[in-house]
Amino acid sequence: MGGIDFAMYISPEPTATSNGRPAKIIHRASSRGHINEGWLQSYHTFSHSDHYDPGQVSFGTLRILNEETVAPGAGFTALRNRNMEIVHIPLEGSLEYSDALGNSAVIGEGEIQVLSAGTGISHREFNARRNHVLKFLQIWVYPDQQDAEPRYGKFRLDTSAMDNNLLEIIGPASSARGASIRQQAWFHMGRLEKDYEIRYRLRSRRNGVYIYMIKGEAVINGESLRPYDGIGLCKTRCVDIRARTGAQLLLMEVPVAVQPPA
Repeated sequence: MGGIDFAMYISPEPTATSNGRPAKIIHRASSRGHINEGWLQSYHTFSHSDHYDPGQVSFGTLRILNEETVAPGAGFTALRNRNMEIVHIPLEGSLEYSDALGNSAVIGEGEIQVLSAGTGISHREFNARRNHVLKFLQIWVYPDQQDAEPRYGKFRLDTSAMDNNLLEIIGPASSARGASIRQQAWFHMGRLEKDYEIRYRLRSRRNGVYIYMIKGEAVINGESLRPYDGIGLCKTRCVDIRARTGAQLLLMEVPVAVQPPA
């Protein structure tokens, strides 16, 4: 099964975050947009492509959170993006990547890749396997600088360090312990045993936290979340998480008190 030929050039602008932003936003799995292309099953937490929900456009500088499932051998043959930090986190299978700068890589579970699109870059993304589906998270974050030089990087995670812990996997270039992006944002992944409790403290008062449940169930600041649910929290200094079952989650601390780029 082949891919689809199309060109996508997207440079949206974030909306300003007002002081009236709700302190808590919950997105249930059932509220996600869904696109079925046959070779692609795509679920969108935020508005993207043909799915538009004015109540779920973004969370501060977090613009896109998609769960993508790609058929064996299929993929995106012609993508073009600019002024966006694009993160791919494989959950199952292997993702093959190449771009106009000459970068190429195959990444699988336990690895991530980051594309800082900057002034603009063309790239391709495929399922590297001919007999197994590819499932990955695609995440877009608005950068804190416009029209920078494009760059690409991949990073292998210490997956054992996720056990009953929130492992930093992405951070700003100035302080990143994992991969880096051009934004004052930090991503963490954790795998928690049943009944394990952990607290996350935000680094900046300008930031909020968005948590996406990958597997299992957890109670987050008093709210129960199941697989593919998401919760956005603002106006808080810490987040309390308790696993109701074995659970895997992605926590993203991003600026929410920001103005659109000029």
